Amino acid sequence: MAEARQQVAALKAQREAPAQAERPAAQVQAARARAARERQERIAEALRQMPELEAAKARHNGKASGAAPRASTTDPEARVMKMPDGGFRPAYNVQVACDTSSRAIVGVDVTNSGSDKAQSEPMREQVARRSGQRVTEHLLDGGFVRLEDIERADAAGTKVYAPPQASAAGVDPCTVRPGDSPAVAAWRQRMAEAEGQRIYRERAATCETINGDLRSYRGLGRLLVRGLSKVRCLALWSALAYNLFHFGRVLVT
Repeated sequence: MAEARQQVAALKAQREAPAQAERPAAQVQAARARAARERQERIAEALRQMPELEAAKARHNGKASGAAPRASTTDPEARVMKMPDGGFRPAYNVQVACDTSSRAIVGVDVTNSGSDKAQSEPMREQVARRSGQRVTEHLLDGGFVRLEDIERADAAGTKVYAPPQASAAGVDPCTVRPGDSPAVAAWRQRMAEAEGQRIYRERAATCETINGDLRSYRGLGRLLVRGLSKVRCLALWSALAYNLFHFGRVLVT
């Protein structure tokens, strides 16, 4: 931060100094000054978010020890997340919901949480608002599974299809456990049946292909904008572009 302030002050002094032959053009100076100010603002925002990152790390680990949390000075609202290639980089978590029968994208959201847990219920509520219909079946990747969310979904009349996570070697995760609530027990039994497994396979055949389309053709690969609101806007535009191309033939006819 001290270096950023010093850079801003130096550029301001250079701009206000008498004209010199070697002095850069006014437009170049203005661009440099703007870049320095924006860098200072990003650093200030990164510092402001440090207490939140420290608290999140403490909740995750149960204590505030270990490596210090890091905030990106390039995009303070981004969070370091694990990537599909195994590396860790600043990123955003883009959530997409689709309809398996029409393959339409029906819900989009973006968070800076590296975990998918706690994301399923807000997405289901968004889809219900957009469509005016209650979600009766929700196919989820295993990373979204939280038992309390399955219970709330069941109370709302939604059947969840998601793979139970194994907790002990040699124990079938679909086996009902003594402490399971009726909703969780029904979910485990549902995923143990052939019909439940068949329904869940529809997720990979639809949502994963849509994710690939968004990354490869609709601008959701490497993000070229900063900030949660801009990334959410980009995700919405990408989803809209996908839907227009996907249903373009029907719309034209």
